[in-house]
Amino acid sequence: MRAVVRSLFVLGATALCATTSSAAELPFTGSLSLFITAVEPPVTIAGSGVATVSGPGSHLATLALPASPFAATGVVLPITDPAAVPIYGFQLTAHNAAGTIMGGGGPIPLAGVAKICLFAPCPVPPPANVTVPLSVAGAGGAATVSTLVNVTAIGAPWTIGTAAIGSITMMGFAHGPASLTSSTAAPSGVVRVVTPVFVATNIASAAVIPVFGVMTLHFVPEPGTMLLLAAGFSVLALAGRRRMRAGT
Repeated sequence: MRAVVRSLFVLGATALCATTSSAAELPFTGSLSLFITAVEPPVTIAGSGVATVSGPGSHLATLALPASPFAATGVVLPITDPAAVPIYGFQLTAHNAAGTIMGGGGPIPLAGVAKICLFAPCPVPPPANVTVPLSVAGAGGAATVSTLVNVTAIGAPWTIGTAAIGSITMMGFAHGPASLTSSTAAPSGVVRVVTPVFVATNIASAAVIPVFGVMTLHFVPEPGTMLLLAAGFSVLALAGRRRMRAGT
């Protein structure tokens, strides 16, 4: 029995190590959320795909995402706080562009259209909605749109550390077997990266709108690994039953 247990342990460890140390791609599920300060809940886009990873041995030094595992059309976030008048909501149509995070940070731009809905709940026709530049979110730089309301957005690359807008902060992290610093990129690992977006308008009640983007990836085991481990546990259960019968 002990020999079977040892064999199973070696089998499982070998399967996981083979998946994490030699594979260049890891499937994931996750979410992309935009947290608008003082507004609940955030705008959240669920997604899944395959991340390309690289690094020394089994360590995750770089994380590259393809375009559009996170994508949404016409997502509306209503705003009912009287202090935000004349803003009554945000409307988002967006997807992530391809990009790479390396050494704890890097650009993964957002593409699409974000709108501030003025004087009425979303959706509203122009000129009662104002476009917010998205291209700087997750990438860096500044962009300005001058229409009914002047809007400037200042973005930054994603980070696994702490993103800050003034005294307001939000943290990324890596735990479980996945890390961009010192651990392994294995199934069931979780990585969360954040990006700050400073939005300024010429509306007195919303002169500054701090926004944080949060991207969370949960690496999931590949089907082959799961089948291999399931087979190993079946062998263990069968061996246990045989030993019980022999004892009786």
